Order: sequence, then structure tokens, then C-alpha cells
Amino acid sequence: MIEQNKSRAFLGFGGNLGNLLYNFRQAKQQLEEYPLVEVISSSPLYQTPPVGGPDGQPDYLNGVVEIRTGLSALDLLQLCRRIEDNFGRVRDQHWGSRTLDIDLLLVDNLVMDAPLLTLPHPRLHQRHFVLLPLNDLAPELNHPIFDKTINTLLNVLPATDGITQLNETW
Repeated sequence: MIEQNKSRAFLGFGGNLGNLLYNFRQAKQQLEEYPLVEVISSSPLYQTPPVGGPDGQPDYLNGVVEIRTGLSALDLLQLCRRIEDNFGRVRDQHWGSRTLDIDLLLVDNLVMDAPLLTLPHPRLHQRHFVLLPLNDLAPELNHPIFDKTINTLLNVLPATDGITQLNETW
């Protein structure tokens, strides 16, 4: 199914409410079932402390999925939001707890700043919980704005505590 006109994209999965492993597996399956999406690989999962947002949130589960898709970036965003909604995603508090969050991290070398979508993800290079699983899948992938590999971006971040790689497959 991989065709030349399909884009390579990386999606960041996150959540800290409900049965996260189930949600991630089912959401990935919903992506796989969509005709214009092919799931290529998924990273290990990481348990991470919350970054930003309200105090007292539980830890997050994070991972990254690599796909090939014939969808435009905006259509892919709409698909991801529909999948989030299927798992009860509520958007009432900025950086608040959630059952499922699917962020578009990178789509080929696309750079875009539209009202609904910024690519690459604007904070990708600042977050261990994104760079760690992305580095597991594509350490030599170049960030199209900074012209540095994912591995380089990860290695220049300050050390962090509280992140655990899990042995669960999804």
C-alpha cells in the first residue's frame, strides 16, 4: 500500500485518564482501518510526569506512531480529532487531563502555520515525552525548521527525572 504520493507522518499519542493502553491500541487500530492511512510502526510507551497544565494531574502515557497517508495534513488532523472524540476527549481546559490526545508532530518536511495546525509541532523540540518515542522510531529524521536530527534535539535537552519506558506493546 505504500505509494510514492503518500506522506510520511509521525503522530504523538498521549493521555492520563482511563484505560490508556486500551485507548492507544484501539485508536491505532482505527487509524489502521482508515483507507488512506497505513500504520508503519509504533514506539515504545513512556510514563511521564505532566508538563504544564493544572496541578495534581496523574502521570501521562506517551508514544509515537509512524504512518503513511494520502490525506492532507488538515484532513489527517480532522481524522485524529474524530478518533480522540471516540474516546471521550474533552477540550475544556488547556493542557488538562485527557483520555486521548493525538498530535501531528511531523508530516514529511512540511512547514505550516495555519489557524488549526502548526507543523512541525511547535513544542516538539522542547519535550522529552515527544522526542524520546520519536527518537526510538526515527533518530536520524531531520527537523525541517532547525535542520537537526531528532537524536540531536533530544540530546541537547536538559536531563529530566520521572520518565519510565514501559514494556507494553501496542
